[in-house]
Amino acid sequence: MLKSIFSIAILGLCAGTVKAQDMLQALGHSPDLYINHTVKKGENFYSIGRTYGLSPKQIATANNTTLDKGLQLGNELHIPLTPANFSQKAGASGTPVYHKVAEKETLYRVSVSFNKVPLDNIRQWNNFSGDGLKKDSYLIVGYLTSGGGGAPAVAAATPAPKKPAPAPAEEQAAEPVAEQPALPSPTKEGAKKAEPRPVQDQPEQIAEAPITTAPAAPRPTPVATGDNFEEVYNQQTSNGKKAASEKGPGTWFKSNAVGKYYALHNTAPRGTIIKVTNPLNGKAIYAKVLDVIPQMKANAGLIVKLSDGAQQALGSEETKFYCELSYEK
Repeated sequence: MLKSIFSIAILGLCAGTVKAQDMLQALGHSPDLYINHTVKKGENFYSIGRTYGLSPKQIATANNTTLDKGLQLGNELHIPLTPANFSQKAGASGTPVYHKVAEKETLYRVSVSFNKVPLDNIRQWNNFSGDGLKKDSYLIVGYLTSGGGGAPAVAAATPAPKKPAPAPAEEQAAEPVAEQPALPSPTKEGAKKAEPRPVQDQPEQIAEAPITTAPAAPRPTPVATGDNFEEVYNQQTSNGKKAASEKGPGTWFKSNAVGKYYALHNTAPRGTIIKVTNPLNGKAIYAKVLDVIPQMKANAGLIVKLSDGAQQALGSEETKFYCELSYEK
């Protein structure tokens, strides 16, 4: 009896140091658990999805909206807790997700409300024994395993809570906003300077576009743009010796990226630098692949979509243009 009372006292003391605004708090009931996320500057469905290990469509559906409506600064989103991003196993690690104990709530009731998580797991995570709980204390009921939601580390009900992996610096970089519903995400380039990135929806991959014939062209004149994109291309392709080529129609997506070009492509991996040549005038640019081309009727038959900043550099005034691509095999 004394042991249980002592455990409750320790739990209440530890939990009292935790502030609700500094933690991820689980809401709802099994199986529809979720946490809240307030939209910050530069965020969109895709970046938030990557942070929490969910697809943009999952987040939009959970909030009764659609991707084409976009997000507003300060919007409150429900982020579903699913087996893909939320672990309640005994050895789970990541960012703790908490539950605020209600009046007369028992450990068994907490277990039932949160996917019937084993009682011993709750005791272990919160470093106490017994079954008694104190009203308004906070219990760890699982761990967010994807990204951590940007929540800072806090004092948990256990003296030494598991520390979430730090978020990559590039995830906090300013993100140029594309006006299409598609939201791709760039991959990291090691320790390079964080780059703004245009946003597109993460789509399903579509079949590769058919190759069409092109008129005779003058010799391409490469134009290096962005932060050493041409240099990265030369490294990836061994100065063009190990490059795959492709010809066909392309088009543009709107972006506020300045001085850098980005591309959507169905086969080149994210982070690949593609050399895009306009065979009508020989002009060429280097663009970084962010994701695949969104699967929609308007994109049928395209081999590439480029950020609209490349339009002038390629000397094209058409909505659709014929181009030649070269990239790492």
